[in-house]
Amino acid sequence: MPATTVVLFGATGDLARRKLLPGMLHLHESQLIDGLRVVATSLDDLSRDEFLEIVFASVREHSPHNPSEADLTEFAERIHWVPGGAGPQGLRDAVAESEAILGPESWRLHYLSVPPKAALAVVKQLGEAGLVERSRIIMEKPFGTDLASARKLNAELHQVFDEEQIFRIDHFLGKEAAQNILAFRFANGLFEPIWHRNHIDHVQIDVPETLGLSQRADFYEGTGAYRDMVVTHLFQVLAFTAMEPPTALEPRAISEEKNKVFRSMTPIEPHNVVRGQYVGYRDEPGVKSDSQTETFVALKCFVDNWRWAGVPFYLRTGKRLAQGARIISIAFKEPPRSMFPPESGVGDNGPDHLTFDLADKSRMSLSFYGKRPGPGMKLDKLSMQFSMQETDWAGSVLEAYERLIYDAARGDRTLFTSAEGIERLWEISAPLIEQPPIVRPYDPGTWGPNQIHQLVAPFTWRLPFERRWRDPNVMGS
Repeated sequence: MPATTVVLFGATGDLARRKLLPGMLHLHESQLIDGLRVVATSLDDLSRDEFLEIVFASVREHSPHNPSEADLTEFAERIHWVPGGAGPQGLRDAVAESEAILGPESWRLHYLSVPPKAALAVVKQLGEAGLVERSRIIMEKPFGTDLASARKLNAELHQVFDEEQIFRIDHFLGKEAAQNILAFRFANGLFEPIWHRNHIDHVQIDVPETLGLSQRADFYEGTGAYRDMVVTHLFQVLAFTAMEPPTALEPRAISEEKNKVFRSMTPIEPHNVVRGQYVGYRDEPGVKSDSQTETFVALKCFVDNWRWAGVPFYLRTGKRLAQGARIISIAFKEPPRSMFPPESGVGDNGPDHLTFDLADKSRMSLSFYGKRPGPGMKLDKLSMQFSMQETDWAGSVLEAYERLIYDAARGDRTLFTSAEGIERLWEISAPLIEQPPIVRPYDPGTWGPNQIHQLVAPFTWRLPFERRWRDPNVMGS
């Protein structure tokens, strides 16, 4: 991999402090990106020393790797600071200074950690500064708010950058567990043949959040849960769950299979959607007193192809819910029960489930019926569980943003969204955007409006789990 200058826009913002600056320090320390240097810029008119104080404070507070003071000092030497008023020429000079050290073969990775409305101004600045060659650009969501705005955004981006240079980030898929889905599906003779409508009853992708909106209400008012989370995150997870086997584990082949899933999805029907708003949202600063913005959305959608025809996919996400989680749950079809006596318990606990937990401590679980020891035929639901934390590789897991910066620096597009894919998702979203169902109130700390149970019937939501994940460090758990 060539040496890389990361040009970080929005370097004093919340995302940069919590994730990007600690992540780039770890990438440098681990030597995954050899010769990493950072050109940091924001609208703040700070001195370099003032910015470095922000870097040190951010890394000390948010880095999970406990860097030493020597590590921090060495990282600081790799940081160039461009204050907000320096303009395109100031940016150009700082990059030139970095590349004088790294050499003429080095690449640039522009990370736009800025509000969506500021993204095109930054792209224009990069064009004016002559920093387009030998570069890639990472863009944060949302990528438009409907089909027309997505097409307009892509057209303007393509005036400066080629599509191959643009990396639309989805940090959910930076998780090791998301890629584990591909390994699990396609490397195992036990599961690959049954990943099919003949054996799978339905699929749930459930991403509840306990957090509210802390200082994001202005952005959220014009976005809502569907645009903020479903289009850019949950549909991407759906694609990894539903895609056909790619011809190779390389970016172009994987992107093509993801796009085939998006092309196969049927339009989102408003009657298959429940929208909610937590009680108290309208009291948040920057929110209208009569706001109809949803902070919760649950929906049923379909992938109308040979593998998945007729299998419902249930998606749910929202703010201020009872629990934070990132779950994919595959429910298998139940066999006939005729051979079992009526009181055996077969079927009492629903279908067998294969569950992927995409949280930082990634886990998988397979539930199934087994006979209870003793006389007679009594069945209980049992489970086999695996946790990444139980392996010797746990320390090798890259944090989501670290993985995505690393992949973009290498030009690996596997975990990123293409212009074609994002435009297709806005296309199938049109019926919902044009005729959204009413917003229903729900209390903070619950699982959303009651109508979610009618949406998923005759099934039930997998969350909340009836049984806790087992703790391997606790005897008898």
